[in-house]
Amino acid sequence: MALTDHQTMRRVLRREMAGTIAVLTDEHDFRAMRRYGSFAFDDHLTYLQQLEALLKVRASQGTHTTLALFDPEEYAEFCADNGLDPDDPLNRSRFTAELAATGPTIPYDGRPLGTLVPALVDEAVRQATWEYASTVLARLGPCVTCGEDIGRAAFARASDLVVRILDTAPPGDRHLVCSVSGPPETLVSVLHADEDPEGAVHLDEAEALEFTSVLALGLATRGPGGLVMRTSALGNADRVYGWRLRGDGLEALTAGEVFDAYCTDVESGEPISPESGVDYCVPPDLGEEDRASGHRH
Repeated sequence: MALTDHQTMRRVLRREMAGTIAVLTDEHDFRAMRRYGSFAFDDHLTYLQQLEALLKVRASQGTHTTLALFDPEEYAEFCADNGLDPDDPLNRSRFTAELAATGPTIPYDGRPLGTLVPALVDEAVRQATWEYASTVLARLGPCVTCGEDIGRAAFARASDLVVRILDTAPPGDRHLVCSVSGPPETLVSVLHADEDPEGAVHLDEAEALEFTSVLALGLATRGPGGLVMRTSALGNADRVYGWRLRGDGLEALTAGEVFDAYCTDVESGEPISPESGVDYCVPPDLGEEDRASGHRH
């Protein structure tokens, strides 16, 4: 076989090999990596420009690339745990390979890094939120009264509530926000549900799992929290309504309470102007009265 045939085959194989590139998304992380002599860059903007150029070249060659989030602290811990030299570029590659298997990633799809980096950070936050909520739920153990696993029951309860909330929403795209207060900090999760022209609702599975887990955590721990729905449909005013977490259920907010929440500055407490084209209203009935006499953990 001729040498050129081997070269052609290698080029074909390179096109079919997927790769992962870990990104230093902010100046703080970039500065942390500059303590390693083998790290070649001294300017974050230049680093991002060169990275984007590389991504474009790989895409032009038909190579699929996944982006991961490079955390210098996690990298240092990885090297310490495995007895590796953090100043060796090969070990950065080993760490990146592990991120590809276990960490948050997004595919490079040709969009500018200025757009992809926030999406990658959001994905990392979503995964961390889900992992925290899932861990706490798993540690709650069984109910002392009935022996049922509290975390599992709360997740089933939250799943049922999410389905009911989506099913009772008016037509249009749905935007749900759930917040649960508690140590060490308030957890916030967002769920988008888009409606296609045929009326079918589409969810991102990972987003739905994280959202349900956060809601389940609030129900299981009975911590303070709330849930707000915003629906948008072409030609109609947006509708905003919500609930507060009460025990292991939801209590509807009045239209006035929703208005006050949306029209008050969170930091200063001062009133702000309401949005035009938005109706603040009472939520649909979720049929919660049928749980009034049931067992509660």
